[in-house]
Amino acid sequence: MTAPEALYQSTLSSLKLRARGKVRDIYDIDDKHMLIVTTDRLSAFDVILPDPIPGKGHVLTNISNFWFKKLQNIIPNHLAGIPLEQVIPDANERAQIEGRAIVVKRLKPLPVEAIVRGYLIGSGWKDYQRSGAVCGIQLPEGLQQAQQLPEAIYTPSTKAAVDQHDENVSFEQTVALMGRDLAEKVRDASLRLYNEAAAYAKERGIIIADTKFEFGVDDNGVLYLIDEALTPDSSRFWPADQYQVGISPPSFDKQYVRDYLETLNWNKTPPGPSLPREVAAFCAEKYREAEIRLTQNL
Repeated sequence: MTAPEALYQSTLSSLKLRARGKVRDIYDIDDKHMLIVTTDRLSAFDVILPDPIPGKGHVLTNISNFWFKKLQNIIPNHLAGIPLEQVIPDANERAQIEGRAIVVKRLKPLPVEAIVRGYLIGSGWKDYQRSGAVCGIQLPEGLQQAQQLPEAIYTPSTKAAVDQHDENVSFEQTVALMGRDLAEKVRDASLRLYNEAAAYAKERGIIIADTKFEFGVDDNGVLYLIDEALTPDSSRFWPADQYQVGISPPSFDKQYVRDYLETLNWNKTPPGPSLPREVAAFCAEKYREAEIRLTQNL
């Protein structure tokens, strides 16, 4: 199978570009629908890197669509169910985004990123070493790096602009941002989504250490899961057969790229450094392996 050509940035002439995020390009369709194109861009430490990861957009789209369908018993999602051909009838224009574009309902995004942590790793581990807590949530003494937490915890953050850093906030701060009822719905949905997905993934040999969800509401205030779901971009995936408490496990996500970037003399501000070809290729291979394990029949 030939590797798909990398797409760093989409260019559609038939639709109006609404925004470019770290990874996704968003186009207006009408007053009720948008087109989201998942490119092969990669961001690390909230900085968009100059080199694409070939095929990454296809993998992220396929994994997200898999989870949207699997978890729709918990919460509705933003998929509109409209085929791409109906929105972009020109086959030549459609070719560049085939397999990486979805038609979604136009919803009002909420101003928080809903982060759920099931294991003690990354910034959470650093926080715990310093304070015995993660994002203000007190944890038992004596936990080790990468240890599973007694139960998953919800640690929301603000949504930063492109090239800016997200900031952790308390649950009560999210209440101030969007009201208690909605804040509780987001928290409870996030924990349910994580717990159900983590149990399924573990059966497939993947530990989901943590993840990030985004939500939106419609005109009636109904809550929807939007953006992406439980991908190697928004989650930390570990191979269960290589997991050990006390060390940072290898991963199926962009941690490999982060680890490489940590070896450089780079201050984690734009512009991001170029990736060696072998680093980009290995990252693409890990993303694809995660997709196969999660979405294909055993």
